[in-house]
Amino acid sequence: MTQPPLRATIIPVTPLQQNCTLLWCTATMRAAVVDPGGDLDRIEQAIAQARVTVEKILLTHGHIDHCGEAKPLAEKLGVPIEGPHEADRFWIARLDEDGRNYGIRGVPFEPERWLVEGEQVRVGQLTLDVWHCPGHTPGHVVFHHPASKLAIVGDVLFRGSIGRTDFPLGDHDALIDAIVTKLWPMGDDTVFLPGHGEPGRFDIERQSNPFVADRVLARD
Repeated sequence: MTQPPLRATIIPVTPLQQNCTLLWCTATMRAAVVDPGGDLDRIEQAIAQARVTVEKILLTHGHIDHCGEAKPLAEKLGVPIEGPHEADRFWIARLDEDGRNYGIRGVPFEPERWLVEGEQVRVGQLTLDVWHCPGHTPGHVVFHHPASKLAIVGDVLFRGSIGRTDFPLGDHDALIDAIVTKLWPMGDDTVFLPGHGEPGRFDIERQSNPFVADRVLARD
């Protein structure tokens, strides 16, 4: 059996149980850490266990449970931070304040590269497409690897639910639009890794998700 080009493991971090993802290119064993919100010792243990070399940190959005410790990890590993979209600068600037409020560490940062829709990020020999999916936050992005039928969606979509839009700069209509017009076209058989909870599949959400199922939105 041939080795898949991409492998990924989920590492729940912070008291908010955010899904940090370690993904890597099996051909090169080069890796990226997606959304290192905290618990760096746990993340480093997963890196060592997978025997991979991390070459960058990728961020879906600027909430503290997703990027609170991105800068300390980047500095420790000597790697760049890519993402999210610059519209989340608002959230990244207040990481220190939010950290005090939540009782977890938050370190503001400036990524080496803000991401915009249509760009791509590379991990080893893998190329991931970047999609701007605002609503939960204005600068939220999703990473998609078409060949693996895998999408890392952060807090845009969950199994049986969607991202909250009652935070500052949230936009419910924009979130629904992003799910329908950007995620669904990736294909019903696409597996998604959400920011919290278990992985899911788009076709199941289109059938049963109470917020975005086709029958709920009256769309085919």
